[in-house]
Order: sequence, then C-alpha cells, then structure tokens
Amino acid sequence: MSAELARSVSRATGVGRVRALQRVLYRCAKQDRDRRFHALYDKVARSDVLWRAWGEVRANRGAAGVDGITIEDVVACGVGDFLDELAKKLRAGTYRPRPLRRVHIPKPGKPGQLRPLGIPCIADRVVMAAAKIVLEPIFEADLLSTSYGFRPGLSAHHALETVRQTVTWRGKVWALDADIRSCLTKSTTTPWSLRSSGGCAIGGCSSCCGVG
Repeated sequence: MSAELARSVSRATGVGRVRALQRVLYRCAKQDRDRRFHALYDKVARSDVLWRAWGEVRANRGAAGVDGITIEDVVACGVGDFLDELAKKLRAGTYRPRPLRRVHIPKPGKPGQLRPLGIPCIADRVVMAAAKIVLEPIFEADLLSTSYGFRPGLSAHHALETVRQTVTWRGKVWALDADIRSCLTKSTTTPWSLRSSGGCAIGGCSSCCGVG
C-alpha cells in the first residue's frame, strides 16, 4: 500500500484515528495476500488505541482479576494515568500479564454442575482488547463472506440463517448434511498462520508481529 493512500485514509472525513488505522491495515492486507506484518507492537501501545480498548472493557464490565482492581477502582484513580502507565510498560517491553483468577460458575440447564472460568485483570483485558483492535482488520481481509466464526457483526446465528436460506430453494425445503461447528472454527485459524511472522511480543512472547 502506498504512503499516499495511507495518508488519504487517515484524513478521511468523519473517521477517527483508530478507525483510520484499521482501514489502512485492512487495505494493506487486502491488496497483498502474501504480505507479512512485522511492526504492530507500537500500534497496540498507542494512546488512542488503548482508550478505545478501555471503552470496550468498561462496556463489558466484569469482575476483578487476581489483583482485585475493579473498573470502578480505575475510574476513581484516573483512567488517563492508568492507561499512561500501561502504555509505558508496553513500550518498554516490561508488560507481563497476570495469572487468571479461577472461578466456577453454574452450567446453564445442568443443575449442580459447574464450569471453570478464568478472569483476567483489568489491565490485561485492555491490552487484549487493544491487540484485537489492531489485529482484527488484518485477518478480516483474509476471511470469506461465508466465514462467520468470531467476526465483528457476525455470529453462529447468521450462519444458521444462511443455512436456512440455502436449504429453502424454489419454494422447496431440501435436506442438508453440514458440520456447522467446523464451518465456524476453521476459518478463524487459517489467517493467523498466513499473516504471522512468528510469536507475539504482547504478553512477553519471543518476537513481535506488526506492520512493516
């Protein structure tokens, strides 16, 4: 993708900086399916990306992690200072995720049965959300219109509706033998192997992934 096109995207009227970044990443990936991204780590630590990530984490709410810090605690102490400190750790390479807090919750429809649930700390949730903001448009460019698993604005319900429309053809209902679970999961694993250049430094892995 040319620098000129990237600049024109970032200046798009009515588009915020984070959305402009996502558009640039998406178009880079879409225009060159063989491109590898090697310099995304700095994008995750951008203040605007972290603020967007914080907004998503706050909207999802949730309980505190092993450090006991809640959404309300962060708001009370100052969100700006919280995100600034997190950005410093990310840029310095000293950020490390905390262990998950393990809790057990009831299984729906199965009285007396529990399932384990891991709850990350608020800071880790923000970093994960920031990584998703940066990585999602790259992998989205590789997915087909018929891929539904873990995509923005799509879900298993959309896949089932597509199947329903497919089996009803010319006013007749046709029998269909399909593995919906396979359709939902296979499409989410392939793009990473195509775009990744190795491990991810987010969270202390061995090497970075990114735009470059």
